[in-house]
Amino acid sequence: QSGMNYQFGPYALDTQRFELHAHGVTVPAEPQVLALLIMLIANRHRLVDKDELIASVWQGRIVSDAAISSRIKSVRQLVGDNGKDQQVIRTVHGRGFRFIAELDSALPAAASSLQMAPAPAAETARPAIAVLPFAAHGDLAALGVATHALPREIIRELARLRWLLVIASASAFQYSGTKPDVRNIGAALNVGYVLHGSMSLHGGRMSVDVDLVETADCGLLWSDHFEIKAGEIQSLQAVIAARVVAALELQVPLHEAERARLMPAQSLEAWSAYHLGLQHMYRFNAADNAAAGTLFRQAIAKEPAFARAHAGLSFVRFQDAFLDYGEPDAAAAARSAADRAVQLDPLDPFANAVMGRAHWLSGELSAGLGWLDRATVLSPNYAQGVYGRAWIHSLLGHGADAQRYADHAMALSPLDPLRYAMLATRAISHLVRADHQAAAHWAERSAREPGAHALIALIAAACHGLNGDDARAQAWLAEAQRRQPAVTCNRFLRAFPFADPAIREEITVALRRTGLPA
Repeated sequence: QSGMNYQFGPYALDTQRFELHAHGVTVPAEPQVLALLIMLIANRHRLVDKDELIASVWQGRIVSDAAISSRIKSVRQLVGDNGKDQQVIRTVHGRGFRFIAELDSALPAAASSLQMAPAPAAETARPAIAVLPFAAHGDLAALGVATHALPREIIRELARLRWLLVIASASAFQYSGTKPDVRNIGAALNVGYVLHGSMSLHGGRMSVDVDLVETADCGLLWSDHFEIKAGEIQSLQAVIAARVVAALELQVPLHEAERARLMPAQSLEAWSAYHLGLQHMYRFNAADNAAAGTLFRQAIAKEPAFARAHAGLSFVRFQDAFLDYGEPDAAAAARSAADRAVQLDPLDPFANAVMGRAHWLSGELSAGLGWLDRATVLSPNYAQGVYGRAWIHSLLGHGADAQRYADHAMALSPLDPLRYAMLATRAISHLVRADHQAAAHWAERSAREPGAHALIALIAAACHGLNGDDARAQAWLAEAQRRQPAVTCNRFLRAFPFADPAIREEITVALRRTGLPA
């Protein structure tokens, strides 16, 4: 998988090879020290606090301030800095650290230089995107630097997505204009996707339009429109960037899967097989889940170090155990595949999220929450990581936190393939606070969403039963049994290991009264 090359002063950091060079010579470095440097550079646009460092570099373990200070000192020594001068890493006492050295370049490790002739993208390459400076309509002076500042913010956020290669602004910002030649830009930068937009001022209000375009045929895959007061672009930058990240998490894999579907099965390369596997994985039935597993294994066979394919396989085995498809040792296999994904790419949000899910299966909810917290530190706009946090908070009985994270996940990704589960989490967030009327409302919505499976129908049955609506409870029980005839109360509680025995008992009584077998 491709990484990034960061160059500053005499140093060149290759994240793909996990190596630091000075004047062309490899600099010996401990892995943890190098991981800390990579995290600070990747988040150079902001302050990184100690909690984030612990979550990312120490994987949530308890670490003393002295240990963190020692590691920061080692990073400084590695790059010729010290605590007095602080020319590379600045300490903000009591708050955190920030990488402040000027980068000479930040380029995809596998990317060719601009002087080289463009070559067609290899089928094995991960999807690549260029974010162009936005076009300005109207008062250019009033728009100021916003036409470059917003795309830079989007680039920073997209760079957190380990599955997407993002062209650095130094290359992408050579192209501007109200009507960019997307096909030629795609060929020159070797990217399959271009994100461009425009800004305009009208009567004290600013309009922002964003388009995601596929470069081969110039097809529009997604667009959005924002309108704000002229002076509020700073506050809206993060909102727009978050919306773009969530949209790309959905739209690009869908498009990649459609392309892969046209290829003969025997010629599918690793990334194509992976994206096609994602489509099957999110259908939540035994046949599609098995097909997804086959495709992820095919991707791994072609590229054994493909962390995302191992993470996908962990998700498949999680689903085997969660929905009781009858696959032996599925929970252990989910943990094993997640372990491998994290070993291969500890900074991948998806790998960390599936590790959190694997802990959920064994009832280790607090440990699972740590991994999901880490996933969203690595990529704050990763909707499925946010949703995973919501589920575990609900199972721990933290209703207010669960509701907050569920709402945030739905705001980030309103068309997510797991939207039904986000709605179900919202229902459980009310159930654990004994607000049964609200729980029934959200559970009804969840169970009617596309993709909702038998366990979601049982959530609706339990919530309606607790709300005193036996007719609706029995209707949803019948639907759950139609989808999965052998479902039982014990099976439901194994899938959802509520930490509070009182809540478990309350749900058990409601489901048994409705007619669900023990």
